[in-house]
Amino acid sequence: MAAKFLLQEFPWRDRYRVPDLDNVLTPALAIYPDAIISNVQSTLNLLDGNADRWRAHIKTAKLNYTLRMLIDRGVRNFKCATTLELLQACESGATDVLVAYPHMGANARRVREIANQHARTRISVLAENEEQIRQWRGSDIGIFLDINPGMNRTGIEQSARALVIELAQMARKSQIEFRGLHYYDGQFGSVQEPELSKATHGGYDELLGLVAELNRSGVRVSEIITAGTPTFPSSLTYRKFQGGEFIHRVSPGTVVYHDATSLAQLPAEYGYVPAALVVARVVSHPRHGIVTCDAGHKAVSADAGVPTCVVIGHPELTPLGPSDEHLPLAVKEGCEAPKVGEILLLIPRHVCPTVNNFDAALIVRNGEIEAIEKVSARGHEGPLLTKNEVVAA
Repeated sequence: MAAKFLLQEFPWRDRYRVPDLDNVLTPALAIYPDAIISNVQSTLNLLDGNADRWRAHIKTAKLNYTLRMLIDRGVRNFKCATTLELLQACESGATDVLVAYPHMGANARRVREIANQHARTRISVLAENEEQIRQWRGSDIGIFLDINPGMNRTGIEQSARALVIELAQMARKSQIEFRGLHYYDGQFGSVQEPELSKATHGGYDELLGLVAELNRSGVRVSEIITAGTPTFPSSLTYRKFQGGEFIHRVSPGTVVYHDATSLAQLPAEYGYVPAALVVARVVSHPRHGIVTCDAGHKAVSADAGVPTCVVIGHPELTPLGPSDEHLPLAVKEGCEAPKVGEILLLIPRHVCPTVNNFDAALIVRNGEIEAIEKVSARGHEGPLLTKNEVVAA
């Protein structure tokens, strides 16, 4: 996998270089705004220039700096998972935010509190049962029903059409605005074409059958949300999503920064490039054929498996299993190992939790550190102490 990411072959190679890192503590998160702009434009190009079709998932972006870049380029619709992400989206100027997570109890009360404080932002939530609908009575928050297409993480089973209709009608009777259906088919991330399109399009046919039944029951579906990064291409080629009585939005988030996994998943002609790297230093040569850098799983997320990353410009290095602070790398036989103290630039396999590992990011433009920005939506808010008092994270 590493061979396709050789630095000398990469179109952004000059902008990844950061000559003066003597005063930079590693591991560090480096974000490249020119690459972000390129990725945003690539996404908009695929959507025929219509930013309204993109409900970007900000679990990836995490920085208000990046959110503002999206908003400045016409992206106004977002989805998020945590109350802190919701708060940062509202404060950054997002127009419409779906909290794409089934919050309950104190978490749900916090969503209501944020909504009350940001009346100009249209906020929606997910629901999959009666209790999750009832808790939003008396608010301006809208409901998307969460459909489970086989991801088996959250949602109503796609075949349970009668339940979906019942819950949609319950929302209307409770004077809660029913806004549409949320459908995340991320289980197809490792499926290749043409099987990928066959599987996803079959699911979309079932989804539109559900929409038709809702319409016959008197419930209007105004929006359908599909497609995180893995199924983004399939969603684009499903023509029945276009020209309907509903608006169809896609919700990839990873594409903003891109990572080694999405580089392998998405066609090269889409034009995406990595925009967030981890800067690491070689700290040890523990034995022949092994070097270690300071980018363990507390820096580069290990949730996508081993190897956790790709080392730009070093196809001779293969990342091995990390520990908390250490990332050992195997050196190909016959190749020279990097020296202790040498800087390595890593493309994570899963950029979203990797960004979440850092308090701040270096903003790098044209080989210079332009600024340092806080990872403003990192982690979670602190516990809710009273009805109206939240301890900041």
